[in-house]
Amino acid sequence: MENRMPTVACPKCSSVNRVPQERLTDNPNCGRCGAALFEGRPVALTAANFDRHANAELPLLVDFWADWCGPCKVMAPQFEAAARSLEPHFRLGKLDTEVEQQIAGRYGIRGIPTMILFRAGREIARTSGAMSAAQIVQWVRAQA
Repeated sequence: MENRMPTVACPKCSSVNRVPQERLTDNPNCGRCGAALFEGRPVALTAANFDRHANAELPLLVDFWADWCGPCKVMAPQFEAAARSLEPHFRLGKLDTEVEQQIAGRYGIRGIPTMILFRAGREIARTSGAMSAAQIVQWVRAQA
């Protein structure tokens, strides 16, 4: 990562924190609410917190999903396992396309599951279809 102090949004209060690159693995806490910045699981993304996480300098991988989607349900534990492997160098988040239709529309989500990798507010890669945890990790690392 080019930045020596990337910004990271808190999974609890969505405050933006600067964390020195070399301290990402030191279990940093939010400067505002004190919560752990990394929990080893995806963040639930909503209209209220999506832009804070997507605009952070730490790359964000978003799983666009819906409760009625069979492949999404199959991939959910795989995405959770990928979060444990990819944090703290990537943030993973899940966005329910049925609840957050406006955000799904903003990114032209037509099929689910779809994953989009963001860095500093920009989409840098996209893929659709269910994947295993190992495939998710490999795909993300290949994009970064």
